[in-house]
Amino acid sequence: MDTAAALADDLLDVLAREDPLNEFLQGLPGYEHLLSDHDEAAEQGLRRRAAELAARAGQDRPDRVTRAVVAQQAAALIDRLDARLVEHTMADYVLSPLVRLLTMVPAVRPAGVAQEQAYLARLAAVPAYLAGVTGRHRAGVAAGRTPVAERARYAIARLDRYLADPAGDPLRQPPLTGSREAERDRLLQGTVRPALAAYREALDAGVAPHGRPPEQPGLCWLPDGEAHYAALARTHTTTGHTPQQLHQLGLDLVEQLTDEYVSIGSRVFGVRTAAEVQDRLRTDTTLRWGGADEVLTAARSSIERAERAAPDWFGRTPSHRCVVEPVPEADAPNAAEASYSPAALDGSRPGTFFVNTYRAGERNRYVAEAMAFHEAVPGHHFQITIAQELTGVPPLRRLVGINAYSEGWGLYSERLADEMGLYSDDLARLGMLAMDSTRAARLVVDTGLHAFGWSRQRVLDYLRTTTVMADVAISSETDRYIEMPGQALSYMVGRLELQRLRARAEHELGPDFDLRGYHDLVLGGGALPMGVLDDEVARWTALRAEASGS
Repeated sequence: MDTAAALADDLLDVLAREDPLNEFLQGLPGYEHLLSDHDEAAEQGLRRRAAELAARAGQDRPDRVTRAVVAQQAAALIDRLDARLVEHTMADYVLSPLVRLLTMVPAVRPAGVAQEQAYLARLAAVPAYLAGVTGRHRAGVAAGRTPVAERARYAIARLDRYLADPAGDPLRQPPLTGSREAERDRLLQGTVRPALAAYREALDAGVAPHGRPPEQPGLCWLPDGEAHYAALARTHTTTGHTPQQLHQLGLDLVEQLTDEYVSIGSRVFGVRTAAEVQDRLRTDTTLRWGGADEVLTAARSSIERAERAAPDWFGRTPSHRCVVEPVPEADAPNAAEASYSPAALDGSRPGTFFVNTYRAGERNRYVAEAMAFHEAVPGHHFQITIAQELTGVPPLRRLVGINAYSEGWGLYSERLADEMGLYSDDLARLGMLAMDSTRAARLVVDTGLHAFGWSRQRVLDYLRTTTVMADVAISSETDRYIEMPGQALSYMVGRLELQRLRARAEHELGPDFDLRGYHDLVLGGGALPMGVLDDEVARWTALRAEASGS
Protein backbone atom coordinates (compact mmCIF):
# COMPACT_ATOMS: atom_id res chain seq x y z
CA MET A 1 0.00 0.00 0.00
CA ASP A 2 1.20 3.54 -0.77
CA THR A 3 1.66 5.17 2.62
CA ALA A 4 1.66 8.94 2.69
CA ALA A 5 5.14 8.95 4.21
CA ALA A 6 6.50 6.73 1.42
CA LEU A 7 4.95 8.95 -1.25
CA ALA A 8 6.41 12.01 0.43
CA ASP A 9 9.87 10.45 0.55
CA ASP A 10 9.66 9.49 -3.13
CA LEU A 11 8.66 13.01 -4.11
CA LEU A 12 11.42 14.51 -1.98
CA ASP A 13 13.89 12.44 -3.99
CA VAL A 14 12.38 13.75 -7.24
CA LEU A 15 12.57 17.35 -6.04
CA ALA A 16 16.13 16.96 -4.80
CA ARG A 17 17.25 15.47 -8.13
CA GLU A 18 15.45 18.14 -10.11
CA ASP A 19 17.29 20.84 -8.14
CA PRO A 20 20.05 19.63 -5.79
CA LEU A 21 20.87 23.29 -5.10
CA ASN A 22 17.40 23.98 -3.68
CA GLU A 23 18.16 26.15 -0.67
CA PHE A 24 15.52 24.38 1.41
CA LEU A 25 17.35 21.08 0.85
CA GLN A 26 20.91 22.23 1.55
CA GLY A 27 22.52 19.57 3.72
CA LEU A 28 20.05 16.81 2.81
CA PRO A 29 22.23 13.68 2.74
CA GLY A 30 22.78 11.91 -0.55
CA TYR A 31 22.58 14.87 -2.93
CA GLU A 32 25.57 17.05 -1.98
CA HIS A 33 27.58 15.81 -4.97
CA LEU A 34 24.90 16.49 -7.60
CA LEU A 35 23.97 19.29 -9.95
CA SER A 36 20.73 19.44 -11.93
CA ASP A 37 20.58 17.38 -15.10
CA HIS A 38 18.80 19.64 -17.58
CA ASP A 39 18.96 17.14 -20.42
CA GLU A 40 15.49 16.81 -21.93
CA ALA A 41 15.32 13.05 -21.35
CA ALA A 42 16.37 13.39 -17.71
CA GLU A 43 13.75 16.04 -17.01
CA GLN A 44 11.05 13.99 -18.71
CA GLY A 45 11.98 11.07 -16.48
CA LEU A 46 11.44 13.22 -13.40
CA ARG A 47 8.18 14.48 -14.87
CA ARG A 48 6.89 10.93 -15.27
CA ARG A 49 7.79 10.12 -11.67
CA ALA A 50 6.01 13.25 -10.45
CA ALA A 51 2.87 12.42 -12.47
CA GLU A 52 2.77 8.90 -11.01
CA LEU A 53 3.15 10.23 -7.47
CA ALA A 54 0.42 12.84 -8.00
CA ALA A 55 -1.97 10.12 -9.16
CA ARG A 56 -1.13 7.82 -6.23
CA ALA A 57 -1.36 10.63 -3.68
CA GLY A 58 -4.86 11.51 -4.85
CA GLN A 59 -6.27 8.22 -3.60
CA ASP A 60 -8.60 8.49 -0.59
CA ARG A 61 -6.41 7.16 2.19
CA PRO A 62 -5.15 8.29 5.61
CA ASP A 63 -2.97 11.34 6.21
CA ARG A 64 -4.80 13.58 3.81
CA VAL A 65 -2.57 16.62 4.57
CA THR A 66 0.65 14.92 3.51
CA ARG A 67 -1.08 13.46 0.47
CA ALA A 68 -2.37 16.90 -0.50
CA VAL A 69 1.14 18.37 -0.21
CA VAL A 70 2.54 15.56 -2.36
CA ALA A 71 -0.14 16.07 -5.00
CA GLN A 72 0.34 19.85 -5.12
CA GLN A 73 4.13 19.73 -5.19
CA ALA A 74 4.18 17.03 -7.87
CA ALA A 75 1.82 19.12 -10.02
CA ALA A 76 3.96 22.21 -9.40
CA LEU A 77 7.09 20.39 -10.56
CA ILE A 78 5.29 19.30 -13.73
CA ASP A 79 4.21 22.88 -14.41
CA ARG A 80 7.77 24.14 -13.91
CA LEU A 81 9.27 21.57 -16.24
CA ASP A 82 6.58 22.10 -18.87
CA ALA A 83 7.25 25.86 -18.84
CA ARG A 84 10.87 25.16 -19.96
CA LEU A 85 12.18 28.25 -18.17
CA VAL A 86 15.73 26.87 -18.25
CA GLU A 87 15.77 27.44 -21.99
CA HIS A 88 15.51 31.22 -21.74
CA THR A 89 16.33 32.22 -18.14
CA MET A 90 19.73 33.87 -18.24
CA ALA A 91 20.45 36.10 -15.28
CA ASP A 92 17.82 35.98 -12.56
CA TYR A 93 19.34 35.67 -9.12
CA VAL A 94 17.17 32.68 -8.17
CA LEU A 95 16.38 30.72 -11.33
CA SER A 96 19.26 31.24 -13.75
CA PRO A 97 21.45 28.13 -14.11
CA LEU A 98 24.52 30.37 -14.15
CA VAL A 99 23.62 32.36 -11.07
CA ARG A 100 22.63 29.24 -9.14
CA LEU A 101 26.00 27.71 -9.96
CA LEU A 102 27.96 30.75 -8.79
CA THR A 103 25.88 31.49 -5.67
CA MET A 104 24.29 28.29 -4.38
CA VAL A 105 27.28 25.98 -4.85
CA PRO A 106 29.69 28.17 -2.85
CA ALA A 107 27.03 28.72 -0.15
CA VAL A 108 27.67 25.24 1.24
CA ARG A 109 30.17 24.75 4.04
CA PRO A 110 31.52 21.18 3.82
CA ALA A 111 32.08 19.50 7.17
CA GLY A 112 34.34 16.45 7.05
CA VAL A 113 36.02 14.47 4.34
CA ALA A 114 32.85 13.07 2.75
CA GLN A 115 31.26 16.50 2.26
CA GLU A 116 34.50 17.97 0.95
CA GLN A 117 34.70 15.16 -1.59
CA ALA A 118 31.06 15.82 -2.52
CA TYR A 119 31.96 19.45 -3.15
CA LEU A 120 34.78 18.39 -5.45
CA ALA A 121 32.38 16.06 -7.26
CA ARG A 122 30.07 19.01 -7.88
CA LEU A 123 32.91 21.01 -9.38
CA ALA A 124 33.85 18.07 -11.59
CA ALA A 125 30.22 17.92 -12.78
CA VAL A 126 30.16 21.54 -13.96
CA PRO A 127 31.06 20.80 -17.62
CA ALA A 128 28.23 18.28 -17.98
CA TYR A 129 25.84 20.65 -16.18
CA LEU A 130 26.68 23.55 -18.48
CA ALA A 131 26.59 21.33 -21.55
CA GLY A 132 23.05 20.33 -20.62
CA VAL A 133 22.06 23.95 -20.07
CA THR A 134 23.65 24.99 -23.37
CA GLY A 135 21.75 22.27 -25.18
CA ARG A 136 18.48 23.49 -23.71
CA HIS A 137 19.26 27.09 -24.69
CA ARG A 138 19.87 25.94 -28.27
CA ALA A 139 16.66 23.92 -28.27
CA GLY A 140 14.82 26.97 -27.00
CA VAL A 141 16.22 29.14 -29.79
CA ALA A 142 15.22 26.53 -32.38
CA ALA A 143 11.67 26.41 -30.99
CA GLY A 144 11.28 30.17 -30.64
CA ARG A 145 11.65 30.16 -26.83
CA THR A 146 14.36 32.80 -26.73
CA PRO A 147 15.63 34.92 -23.82
CA VAL A 148 15.33 38.64 -23.53
CA ALA A 149 18.47 39.88 -25.27
CA GLU A 150 19.46 42.23 -22.46
CA ARG A 151 19.34 39.39 -19.91
CA ALA A 152 21.58 37.25 -22.11
CA ARG A 153 24.04 40.13 -22.39
CA TYR A 154 23.94 40.56 -18.61
CA ALA A 155 24.86 36.88 -18.19
CA ILE A 156 27.75 37.29 -20.65
CA ALA A 157 29.01 40.34 -18.74
CA ARG A 158 28.85 38.41 -15.49
CA LEU A 159 30.84 35.57 -17.04
CA ASP A 160 33.41 38.07 -18.27
CA ARG A 161 33.82 39.42 -14.73
CA TYR A 162 34.12 35.90 -13.36
CA LEU A 163 36.72 34.81 -15.90
CA ALA A 164 38.77 37.97 -15.39
CA ASP A 165 39.13 37.41 -11.65
CA PRO A 166 40.42 33.90 -10.81
CA ALA A 167 41.55 35.04 -7.36
CA GLY A 168 38.02 36.19 -6.49
CA ASP A 169 36.31 33.01 -7.69
CA PRO A 170 33.34 32.43 -5.36
CA LEU A 171 33.74 28.67 -5.88
CA ARG A 172 36.98 28.93 -3.86
CA GLN A 173 35.14 30.20 -0.79
CA PRO A 174 34.08 26.93 0.90
CA PRO A 175 36.97 25.90 3.14
CA LEU A 176 38.60 22.56 2.27
CA THR A 177 41.40 20.77 4.05
CA GLY A 178 44.57 18.96 3.08
CA SER A 179 45.03 17.79 -0.47
CA ARG A 180 41.39 18.59 -1.30
CA GLU A 181 42.17 22.31 -1.35
CA ALA A 182 44.76 21.73 -4.08
CA GLU A 183 42.32 19.44 -5.92
CA ARG A 184 39.68 22.18 -5.82
CA ASP A 185 42.09 24.70 -7.36
CA ARG A 186 43.07 22.17 -10.03
CA LEU A 187 39.41 21.57 -10.90
CA LEU A 188 38.65 25.27 -11.03
CA GLN A 189 41.58 25.97 -13.32
CA GLY A 190 41.37 22.95 -15.59
CA THR A 191 37.67 22.04 -15.56
CA VAL A 192 35.29 24.69 -14.23
CA ARG A 193 36.70 27.84 -15.77
CA PRO A 194 37.10 26.35 -19.27
CA ALA A 195 33.51 25.10 -19.07
CA LEU A 196 32.26 28.54 -18.08
CA ALA A 197 34.33 30.11 -20.87
CA ALA A 198 32.71 27.71 -23.35
CA TYR A 199 29.28 28.55 -21.96
CA ARG A 200 30.05 32.24 -22.36
CA GLU A 201 30.96 31.72 -26.02
CA ALA A 202 27.81 29.69 -26.60
CA LEU A 203 25.66 32.49 -25.18
CA ASP A 204 27.49 35.13 -27.18
CA ALA A 205 27.44 33.29 -30.50
CA GLY A 206 24.26 31.23 -30.45
CA VAL A 207 21.81 32.69 -27.94
CA ALA A 208 22.13 36.45 -27.39
CA PRO A 209 21.83 37.30 -31.12
CA HIS A 210 18.39 35.69 -31.13
CA GLY A 211 17.17 37.48 -28.00
CA ARG A 212 13.84 39.22 -27.70
CA PRO A 213 13.65 43.01 -27.56
CA PRO A 214 12.64 44.79 -24.33
CA GLU A 215 9.21 45.34 -25.84
CA GLN A 216 8.52 41.58 -25.68
CA PRO A 217 9.79 40.30 -22.31
CA GLY A 218 6.80 38.22 -21.17
CA LEU A 219 5.90 34.56 -21.60
CA CYS A 220 2.94 35.49 -23.77
CA TRP A 221 5.41 36.30 -26.56
CA LEU A 222 6.67 32.68 -26.58
CA PRO A 223 5.00 29.55 -27.98
CA ASP A 224 2.26 28.37 -25.59
CA GLY A 225 3.41 31.08 -23.22
CA GLU A 226 -0.05 32.15 -22.06
CA ALA A 227 -0.96 28.60 -21.04
CA HIS A 228 2.35 28.12 -19.25
CA TYR A 229 1.88 31.38 -17.39
CA ALA A 230 -1.62 30.43 -16.25
CA ALA A 231 -0.19 27.18 -14.91
CA LEU A 232 2.66 28.98 -13.13
CA ALA A 233 0.18 31.44 -11.61
CA ARG A 234 -1.79 28.49 -10.25
CA THR A 235 1.40 26.90 -8.94
CA HIS A 236 2.68 29.99 -7.17
CA THR A 237 -0.65 31.05 -5.63
CA THR A 238 -2.08 27.53 -5.06
CA THR A 239 -5.45 29.02 -6.02
CA GLY A 240 -7.63 28.99 -9.10
CA HIS A 241 -7.36 32.74 -9.70
CA THR A 242 -6.84 33.56 -13.37
CA PRO A 243 -4.24 36.09 -14.54
CA GLN A 244 -7.10 38.43 -15.42
CA GLN A 245 -8.55 38.22 -11.90
CA LEU A 246 -5.13 38.74 -10.33
CA HIS A 247 -4.49 41.77 -12.52
CA GLN A 248 -7.73 43.42 -11.40
CA LEU A 249 -7.08 42.50 -7.77
CA GLY A 250 -3.78 44.34 -7.95
CA LEU A 251 -5.35 47.43 -9.49
CA ASP A 252 -7.99 47.49 -6.74
CA LEU A 253 -5.46 47.06 -3.93
CA VAL A 254 -3.23 49.85 -5.22
CA GLU A 255 -6.22 52.16 -5.08
CA GLN A 256 -7.31 51.00 -1.62
CA LEU A 257 -3.97 51.93 -0.05
CA THR A 258 -4.59 55.63 -0.73
CA ASP A 259 -6.39 56.37 2.55
CA GLU A 260 -3.66 54.80 4.66
CA TYR A 261 -1.00 56.84 2.91
CA VAL A 262 -2.93 60.00 3.71
CA SER A 263 -3.59 59.02 7.34
CA ILE A 264 0.02 58.23 8.22
CA GLY A 265 1.78 60.47 5.71
CA SER A 266 -0.02 63.59 6.86
CA ARG A 267 1.49 63.11 10.32
CA VAL A 268 4.99 62.55 8.94
CA PHE A 269 5.16 65.16 6.16
CA GLY A 270 2.23 67.50 6.84
CA VAL A 271 0.74 66.91 3.39
CA ARG A 272 -2.83 66.05 2.43
CA THR A 273 -2.81 63.64 -0.50
CA ALA A 274 -1.43 60.18 -1.12
CA ALA A 275 0.36 61.48 -4.21
CA GLU A 276 2.21 64.06 -2.10
CA VAL A 277 3.20 61.42 0.46
CA GLN A 278 4.50 59.08 -2.23
CA ASP A 279 6.35 61.90 -3.95
CA ARG A 280 8.19 62.70 -0.73
CA LEU A 281 9.05 59.06 -0.21
CA ARG A 282 10.40 58.81 -3.75
CA THR A 283 12.34 62.05 -3.91
CA ASP A 284 13.46 63.08 -0.42
CA THR A 285 17.14 62.14 -0.38
CA THR A 286 17.30 62.52 3.41
CA LEU A 287 15.24 59.31 3.60
CA ARG A 288 18.02 57.24 2.03
CA TRP A 289 20.91 55.43 3.62
CA GLY A 290 24.18 57.07 4.46
CA GLY A 291 26.17 53.90 3.80
CA ALA A 292 26.33 50.13 4.00
CA ASP A 293 27.05 50.00 7.73
CA GLU A 294 23.78 51.80 8.47
CA VAL A 295 21.86 49.18 6.47
CA LEU A 296 23.33 46.31 8.46
CA THR A 297 22.94 48.01 11.84
CA ALA A 298 19.27 48.80 11.23
CA ALA A 299 18.55 45.23 10.16
CA ARG A 300 20.10 43.78 13.31
CA SER A 301 18.27 46.25 15.55
CA SER A 302 14.86 45.44 13.99
CA ILE A 303 15.38 41.71 14.39
CA GLU A 304 16.43 42.04 18.03
CA ARG A 305 13.31 44.09 18.78
CA ALA A 306 11.09 41.48 17.14
CA GLU A 307 12.78 38.63 19.01
CA ARG A 308 12.03 40.28 22.36
CA ALA A 309 8.33 40.68 21.53
CA ALA A 310 7.77 37.30 19.88
CA PRO A 311 6.89 35.16 22.95
CA ASP A 312 3.72 37.20 23.47
CA TRP A 313 2.53 36.34 19.97
CA PHE A 314 3.94 32.85 19.33
CA GLY A 315 4.06 29.68 21.35
CA ARG A 316 6.53 28.16 18.90
CA THR A 317 9.78 29.97 18.22
CA PRO A 318 12.97 28.83 16.44
CA SER A 319 15.81 27.25 18.38
CA HIS A 320 18.45 29.55 16.88
CA ARG A 321 18.70 33.21 15.95
CA CYS A 322 18.87 34.78 12.51
CA VAL A 323 22.21 36.04 11.19
CA VAL A 324 22.44 39.27 9.17
CA GLU A 325 24.88 39.53 6.23
CA PRO A 326 25.28 41.78 3.18
CA VAL A 327 24.38 40.34 -0.24
CA PRO A 328 27.64 39.08 -1.82
CA GLU A 329 29.23 41.79 -3.93
CA ALA A 330 29.05 39.84 -7.21
CA ASP A 331 25.31 39.24 -6.80
CA ALA A 332 24.29 42.63 -5.42
CA PRO A 333 23.66 44.61 -8.66
CA ASN A 334 20.94 42.20 -9.79
CA ALA A 335 19.67 41.06 -6.39
CA ALA A 336 16.57 42.03 -4.46
CA GLU A 337 16.84 44.52 -1.62
CA ALA A 338 16.67 41.74 0.94
CA SER A 339 16.27 37.96 1.11
CA TYR A 340 16.42 35.07 3.54
CA SER A 341 18.54 31.94 3.15
CA PRO A 342 17.47 28.99 5.33
CA ALA A 343 19.85 27.24 7.66
CA ALA A 344 21.56 24.17 6.23
CA LEU A 345 19.99 21.00 7.58
CA ASP A 346 23.33 19.73 8.84
CA GLY A 347 23.90 22.88 10.88
CA SER A 348 26.83 24.04 8.75
CA ARG A 349 25.17 27.36 7.90
CA PRO A 350 22.70 29.40 10.00
CA GLY A 351 19.53 31.00 8.76
CA THR A 352 20.69 34.26 7.20
CA PHE A 353 18.98 37.55 6.39
CA PHE A 354 20.82 39.08 3.41
CA VAL A 355 20.47 42.83 2.91
CA ASN A 356 21.58 44.54 -0.27
CA THR A 357 24.11 47.30 0.48
CA TYR A 358 24.95 47.92 -3.20
CA ARG A 359 24.61 51.65 -3.97
CA ALA A 360 23.19 52.09 -0.47
CA GLY A 361 22.93 55.85 -0.84
CA GLU A 362 20.30 55.35 -3.56
CA ARG A 363 18.15 53.02 -1.44
CA ASN A 364 15.31 54.04 0.87
CA ARG A 365 15.86 53.38 4.55
CA TYR A 366 12.20 53.61 5.59
CA VAL A 367 11.43 50.14 4.14
CA ALA A 368 14.19 48.47 6.15
CA GLU A 369 12.09 47.49 9.15
CA ALA A 370 9.28 45.99 7.09
CA MET A 371 11.83 43.96 5.11
CA ALA A 372 13.45 42.67 8.32
CA PHE A 373 10.09 41.59 9.72
CA HIS A 374 9.21 39.91 6.40
CA GLU A 375 12.46 38.10 5.75
CA ALA A 376 13.61 37.36 9.28
CA VAL A 377 11.51 37.75 12.45
CA PRO A 378 8.64 36.97 12.64
CA GLY A 379 8.73 36.22 8.91
CA HIS A 380 10.69 33.64 6.97
CA HIS A 381 13.19 32.83 9.72
CA PHE A 382 10.34 31.82 12.02
CA GLN A 383 8.34 30.11 9.28
CA ILE A 384 11.17 28.10 7.73
CA THR A 385 13.12 27.25 10.88
CA ILE A 386 10.04 26.11 12.78
CA ALA A 387 9.19 23.87 9.81
CA GLN A 388 12.72 22.45 9.74
CA GLU A 389 12.42 21.59 13.43
CA LEU A 390 9.04 19.83 13.23
CA THR A 391 8.76 16.24 14.40
CA GLY A 392 6.21 13.60 13.50
CA VAL A 393 5.87 14.60 9.85
CA PRO A 394 7.73 13.31 6.77
CA PRO A 395 10.86 15.27 5.77
CA LEU A 396 9.00 16.65 2.74
CA ARG A 397 6.64 18.52 5.07
CA ARG A 398 9.60 20.04 6.90
CA LEU A 399 11.47 21.15 3.80
CA VAL A 400 9.04 21.92 1.00
CA GLY A 401 8.64 25.46 -0.29
CA ILE A 402 5.15 26.66 -1.27
CA ASN A 403 5.29 30.28 -2.36
CA ALA A 404 1.77 31.40 -1.47
CA TYR A 405 2.27 30.05 2.05
CA SER A 406 5.82 31.25 2.63
CA GLU A 407 5.62 34.63 0.91
CA GLY A 408 2.10 35.12 2.19
CA TRP A 409 3.42 34.58 5.71
CA GLY A 410 6.25 37.03 5.08
CA LEU A 411 3.84 39.74 3.96
CA TYR A 412 1.40 38.88 6.77
CA SER A 413 4.32 39.37 9.16
CA GLU A 414 4.82 42.94 7.98
CA ARG A 415 1.29 43.83 9.07
CA LEU A 416 1.52 41.65 12.18
CA ALA A 417 4.61 43.63 13.18
CA ASP A 418 2.41 46.72 13.32
CA GLU A 419 0.03 44.94 15.69
CA MET A 420 3.06 43.91 17.76
CA GLY A 421 4.19 47.54 18.04
CA LEU A 422 7.51 46.80 16.33
CA TYR A 423 7.75 49.76 13.96
CA SER A 424 9.92 52.46 15.47
CA ASP A 425 7.91 55.40 14.09
CA ASP A 426 5.37 56.50 11.49
CA LEU A 427 8.06 56.76 8.83
CA ALA A 428 8.76 53.04 9.26
CA ARG A 429 5.02 52.38 9.06
CA LEU A 430 5.00 54.25 5.76
CA GLY A 431 7.66 51.74 4.77
CA MET A 432 5.13 49.01 5.53
CA LEU A 433 2.66 50.73 3.20
CA ALA A 434 5.37 51.12 0.58
CA MET A 435 5.96 47.37 0.69
CA ASP A 436 2.21 46.80 0.40
CA SER A 437 2.16 49.02 -2.69
CA THR A 438 4.96 47.00 -4.22
CA ARG A 439 3.22 43.68 -3.60
CA ALA A 440 -0.09 44.98 -4.94
CA ALA A 441 1.67 46.41 -7.98
CA ARG A 442 3.36 43.06 -8.55
CA LEU A 443 -0.02 41.54 -9.27
CA VAL A 444 -0.50 44.14 -11.98
CA VAL A 445 2.93 44.07 -13.60
CA ASP A 446 3.57 40.32 -13.42
CA THR A 447 0.28 39.61 -15.18
CA GLY A 448 0.89 42.62 -17.39
CA LEU A 449 4.19 41.20 -18.58
CA HIS A 450 3.24 37.58 -19.03
CA ALA A 451 -0.48 37.64 -19.89
CA PHE A 452 -1.04 41.04 -21.50
CA GLY A 453 2.22 41.67 -23.35
CA TRP A 454 3.54 44.68 -21.45
CA SER A 455 6.96 46.00 -22.40
CA ARG A 456 9.75 46.38 -19.87
CA GLN A 457 9.41 50.15 -20.10
CA ARG A 458 5.69 50.00 -19.32
CA VAL A 459 6.47 48.01 -16.17
CA LEU A 460 9.12 50.55 -15.14
CA ASP A 461 6.69 53.42 -15.71
CA TYR A 462 3.89 51.73 -13.74
CA LEU A 463 6.14 50.94 -10.79
CA ARG A 464 7.49 54.49 -10.73
CA THR A 465 3.92 55.79 -10.59
CA THR A 466 2.34 53.40 -8.07
CA THR A 467 5.23 52.45 -5.78
CA VAL A 468 7.94 54.38 -4.01
CA MET A 469 10.82 52.08 -4.88
CA ALA A 470 14.10 53.68 -5.85
CA ASP A 471 15.00 53.39 -9.54
CA VAL A 472 17.85 50.98 -8.78
CA ALA A 473 15.36 48.65 -7.11
CA ILE A 474 12.67 49.09 -9.78
CA SER A 475 15.10 48.02 -12.48
CA SER A 476 16.27 44.86 -10.71
CA GLU A 477 12.75 43.99 -9.59
CA THR A 478 11.44 44.29 -13.14
CA ASP A 479 14.11 41.93 -14.44
CA ARG A 480 13.21 39.52 -11.65
CA TYR A 481 9.54 39.50 -12.72
CA ILE A 482 10.58 38.91 -16.32
CA GLU A 483 12.59 35.80 -15.49
CA MET A 484 10.50 34.45 -12.59
CA PRO A 485 6.99 34.44 -14.08
CA GLY A 486 4.26 34.01 -11.50
CA GLN A 487 6.38 34.07 -8.34
CA ALA A 488 5.58 37.71 -7.60
CA LEU A 489 1.87 36.85 -7.43
CA SER A 490 2.29 34.69 -4.33
CA TYR A 491 2.93 37.44 -1.78
CA MET A 492 -0.34 39.31 -1.73
CA VAL A 493 -2.52 36.32 -2.59
CA GLY A 494 -1.03 34.34 0.30
CA ARG A 495 -1.35 37.22 2.76
CA LEU A 496 -4.98 37.85 1.86
CA GLU A 497 -5.72 34.18 2.44
CA LEU A 498 -4.00 34.17 5.86
CA GLN A 499 -5.93 37.28 6.86
CA ARG A 500 -9.20 35.81 5.57
CA LEU A 501 -8.72 32.58 7.52
CA ARG A 502 -7.81 34.48 10.68
CA ALA A 503 -10.86 36.76 10.36
CA ARG A 504 -13.13 33.76 9.85
CA ALA A 505 -11.75 32.02 12.94
CA GLU A 506 -12.05 35.21 15.00
CA HIS A 507 -15.67 35.61 13.91
CA GLU A 508 -16.59 32.01 14.66
CA LEU A 509 -14.79 31.78 18.02
CA GLY A 510 -15.36 35.29 19.34
CA PRO A 511 -13.69 35.71 22.75
CA ASP A 512 -12.34 32.16 22.57
CA PHE A 513 -10.10 33.02 19.61
CA ASP A 514 -6.40 32.66 20.52
CA LEU A 515 -4.03 34.52 18.19
CA ARG A 516 -0.96 32.71 19.53
CA GLY A 517 -2.75 29.46 18.84
CA TYR A 518 -3.63 30.56 15.31
CA HIS A 519 -0.02 31.44 14.59
CA ASP A 520 1.21 28.15 16.02
CA LEU A 521 -1.32 26.28 13.88
CA VAL A 522 -0.27 28.10 10.69
CA LEU A 523 3.43 27.51 11.34
CA GLY A 524 3.11 24.11 12.97
CA GLY A 525 2.37 21.98 9.92
CA GLY A 526 5.03 23.14 7.50
CA ALA A 527 4.21 24.84 4.21
CA LEU A 528 0.72 24.03 2.94
CA PRO A 529 -1.30 24.90 -0.16
CA MET A 530 -3.92 27.52 0.65
CA GLY A 531 -6.85 25.13 0.25
CA VAL A 532 -5.30 22.63 2.66
CA LEU A 533 -4.53 25.37 5.18
CA ASP A 534 -8.16 26.50 4.89
CA ASP A 535 -9.29 22.99 5.89
CA GLU A 536 -6.82 22.89 8.79
CA VAL A 537 -7.97 26.24 10.18
CA ALA A 538 -11.61 25.17 9.87
CA ARG A 539 -10.83 21.94 11.74
CA TRP A 540 -8.94 23.84 14.46
CA THR A 541 -11.77 26.33 14.82
CA ALA A 542 -14.38 23.59 15.15
CA LEU A 543 -12.36 21.75 17.82
CA ARG A 544 -11.87 24.94 19.86
CA ALA A 545 -15.56 25.80 19.57
CA GLU A 546 -16.49 22.31 20.72
CA ALA A 547 -14.05 22.47 23.64
CA SER A 548 -15.43 25.81 24.81
CA GLY A 549 -19.03 24.73 24.36
CA SER A 550 -19.78 27.65 22.08
